[in-house]
Amino acid sequence: MSEKRCPWAEDVEEIYVKYHDEEWGVPTYDDRELFEMLVLESFQAGLAWITILKKRENFKEAFDNFDVEKVASYDAKKIEELRNNAGIIRHKGKITAAINNAKIFIEIQKEYGSFSEYIWHFTGNEILIDTEENYLTDSPLSDEIAKDLKKRGMKFIGTTIIYSYLESIGVINNHIHECFRYEELK
Repeated sequence: MSEKRCPWAEDVEEIYVKYHDEEWGVPTYDDRELFEMLVLESFQAGLAWITILKKRENFKEAFDNFDVEKVASYDAKKIEELRNNAGIIRHKGKITAAINNAKIFIEIQKEYGSFSEYIWHFTGNEILIDTEENYLTDSPLSDEIAKDLKKRGMKFIGTTIIYSYLESIGVINNHIHECFRYEELK
């Protein structure tokens, strides 16, 4: 008998199961990983997450392994290169937002010492537990963070994207209670 998973990770493609089992909801403190997930979540807007997962390696290559300093320095030539890269989502607004957001990310790192310090300070470094009955797409926390990031100048960062981001980086544990990962990440 296999282990119980969250419903969205059952009877789906292996890449989705692997993401659920190894990554989703795991507390993340590494700024490169935090930047990667922020970029991927913003590119996911309006699309299925599986689309992003399937293109993730292409994104890593196209965005210099999510090196925030390199992304912040992208110019018009690089934007055009990304717009012509069939391996990623070629939405110009999302591409330019990623570059803009890299610059803001760096400013936040300077202000807080790391982006990790910034993002985790909102919960006092605590993992929030949600309940499987809610299936939320936003919360007062995601509202607050999205508002702050927008005030700082970030783009493609709404409350729904931020809520999903907080789940992905483990600030919010939204695994159902019967899921084998729930207790492991609690």
